[in-house]
Amino acid sequence: MSNSSFIPVNTPLVDGNEKKYLDTCIKTGWISSEGPYVKQFEEQFAYRVRRKYAISVSSGTAALDVAVEALGIGPGDEVILPSFTIISCISHIVRAGATPILVDSDPQTWNMNISQIKNKISERTKAIMIVHIFGLPVDMGSILKIAKKFNIKIIEDSAEMLGQTYKNKPCGSFGDISTFSFYPNKHLTTGEGGMVVTDNKKLADDCRSLRNLCFQSNNRFVHKRLGWNYRMTNLQAALGLAQLERLDEFVQRKRKMGEKYTKMLNGLIDAQLPISKMNYAKNIYWVFGLVLNDSIKFDAKEAIKRLNKSGIGCRPFFFPMHKQPILLEKGFFKNESYPVAERLSKRGLYIPSGMALIDAQIKNVSKKVIEVLK
Repeated sequence: MSNSSFIPVNTPLVDGNEKKYLDTCIKTGWISSEGPYVKQFEEQFAYRVRRKYAISVSSGTAALDVAVEALGIGPGDEVILPSFTIISCISHIVRAGATPILVDSDPQTWNMNISQIKNKISERTKAIMIVHIFGLPVDMGSILKIAKKFNIKIIEDSAEMLGQTYKNKPCGSFGDISTFSFYPNKHLTTGEGGMVVTDNKKLADDCRSLRNLCFQSNNRFVHKRLGWNYRMTNLQAALGLAQLERLDEFVQRKRKMGEKYTKMLNGLIDAQLPISKMNYAKNIYWVFGLVLNDSIKFDAKEAIKRLNKSGIGCRPFFFPMHKQPILLEKGFFKNESYPVAERLSKRGLYIPSGMALIDAQIKNVSKKVIEVLK
């Protein structure tokens, strides 16, 4: 099969003002993190998600690292988060010497099971990390009440949810500190990049310092704290600004893709499709996921292999944190079981969902999925 007929799992859409703004960077020589597009992007992004402060960084992972560090999470602290997520969420919790405490997933929404959170709270719980997964936001209401009652911080990972709302309020506006990713498969891309947002000035100042090696304004090369070089460049911010101008259009495109896939795959009784809406949000379909029913005798890994042979790019769902070899090696999660997360990992995959996907490709993908799963 020729590569030209292969439908990749993601192709970004960069046909707006991206080239114009990048040309400006090159003509003016402003290509580093000192360039003017960085501040413009941060200000417009903060406005978009209704936050006071936005701090651009080099990736979504960097955003999570900075968020955990800014909250002062360290030895003796516990952070509650879902097992079904990407390892970026847990990495700096572990590196900081804190203890990750896991909850399972909801089998319908694929988000963290909020009913399990309360029983996981202890006197050492410092934060709950909310991770909005794939298309629907976490049902925030009861979590916010719990956090307020027990004085627990909320880290809100909205990497997959830019443009989504929970009860008409933007995702990313709920956490004490919230994070976004701008990887090429996200609703807005800067190639690599991320953002930390907050309404707390001290947290914002800490994040700016942490992303910039904790240089001091009055004594630059004397360091009282360890940070990172997690700065975003003016080139990345130029891309981000052009993308942000089209966010409403991109969200609409994603929802239409999801609706078309749902219609074409509606008769597929051997797989669970994403829920189109809950009473608090319509699905934004960051990716269009499928969970294979037990009636299919092969797993997601085999389905992906077969779809790849048919010219369809796919990706597996996340591998659960409680099964990660590096975390087990460090002594975490011994004898812990999260059956929904395990099932999603074994039976879940997502099909082409990139911003540049066209109707003919959606039709072709749907046809191949039905053939393979039958």
